[in-house]
Amino acid sequence: MTTTTTAPPAAPPRRRRRPGKGRGLQIYTILVVAWLLVPIAVMILFGFNDTHTKQNFEWEGFTLKWYVHLFDKKDLTTALINSITIALLTTAIATVMGTLLGLAIARHRFRGKGLANLVMFAAISCPELVMGASLLSMFVATETPRGYLTILAAHVMFSVSFVAITVRARAVGIDPSVEEAARDLGAGPLATFRLVTLPMIMPGVMSGALLAFALSVDDFIITNFTSGATQTFPLWVWASTRTGTPPQVNVMGTLIFAVGVLLAVVNIVAARRRARHT
Repeated sequence: MTTTTTAPPAAPPRRRRRPGKGRGLQIYTILVVAWLLVPIAVMILFGFNDTHTKQNFEWEGFTLKWYVHLFDKKDLTTALINSITIALLTTAIATVMGTLLGLAIARHRFRGKGLANLVMFAAISCPELVMGASLLSMFVATETPRGYLTILAAHVMFSVSFVAITVRARAVGIDPSVEEAARDLGAGPLATFRLVTLPMIMPGVMSGALLAFALSVDDFIITNFTSGATQTFPLWVWASTRTGTPPQVNVMGTLIFAVGVLLAVVNIVAARRRARHT
């Protein structure tokens, strides 16, 4: 008795990639990235400009003196401190509130869940002009003095939704059986959240926190409606364009950009390390 064997099907021929295919898309991507980076590069460059006038629009030579005399302008320094402290407080408050809201929407069913989703997306999609005017009307109607605290309240208001949506997207992909296993082993609700849930959603929490900080530190429109006599860094820069923007503005902008890049890199590295250990 003879047996016949069939040969395995031949693998489909591999398509050869034509030389130059996709080159147009690569060039387009490079041009878009360059277009986005050019203003930042100009800002960094003119932080080293040895200008002798109030206008900082023409290159007059290289110098480091503006980094040495960074805080010579007291009102500019005060505006920068206001922006940074408001951004830090906004980040802390919005991260806590947004994390809890995102978890509630992702993991639980409750009356008003659809309305909560609608309000979050409405806060994100609402034009800043509308939100700023609405907040101004509310503060005027309630006779609330505008200043540092009203800016902080406004920034928390529009940052919470961004944090909540980021955390919710992360929490939806978590297997609930992991938390159930922790509770079966005797962990209480707080211990389960601290030891199991929070580490799993931490990438979303950190992303939301960085987003809240970035939105707060450079906000102009809503801040302009709710600031009163308080100056933040964007408001000070806008006002200075009428008389001349000093080079310290470029230096401060460069430092803020560098800190933002550093925080993003740290978050990426931490996320990769967590992925390797899981």
